[in-house]
Amino acid sequence: MDKKIVMIIAHKNFRDEELLETKKVFEDAGCTVKIASTDTVPARGMFGAFVKPDMTLDRVVVNNYEAVIFVGGSGSEVYFNNPTAHLLAREGYEKKKVLGAICIAPCILANAGILKGKNVTVWNGKYMLLLEKKGAKYTGRNVEVDGKIVTANGPEAAEEFGKAILKLLE
Repeated sequence: MDKKIVMIIAHKNFRDEELLETKKVFEDAGCTVKIASTDTVPARGMFGAFVKPDMTLDRVVVNNYEAVIFVGGSGSEVYFNNPTAHLLAREGYEKKKVLGAICIAPCILANAGILKGKNVTVWNGKYMLLLEKKGAKYTGRNVEVDGKIVTANGPEAAEEFGKAILKLLE
């Protein structure tokens, strides 16, 4: 499957498995994966993984990708109110790209205004309330697919999350 995917991570405290396991699913299927963050020096995961981002957020051209994925972990809160992250999410949505968000990252999509009326899942109750406040319908499932939006509730769902995104890319 010759698809291009951009995965957006926090520069500090992204969730290792949510990036690495999901990325492996994509690469095993033949996809090209690029990593974006706020800086291109090596980013650090919550459990010690180091990844060198390919580009900064402001360099992401949504048209170059079939999917835009937001990785969770405590660090992803830096994107909850980040105008560039919101712009990428909205642009991906408007251009009918596959959009993914795992763990607490669905809050980025909610704050970008694209989850109203959508079935979604997220890490826990505090974040569930934020999504519902923005008009989303929380389902509590490990992975939820609504149209071209895929959300997942955390690291245990990383592989299933990746597979659900691949299915939409077929």
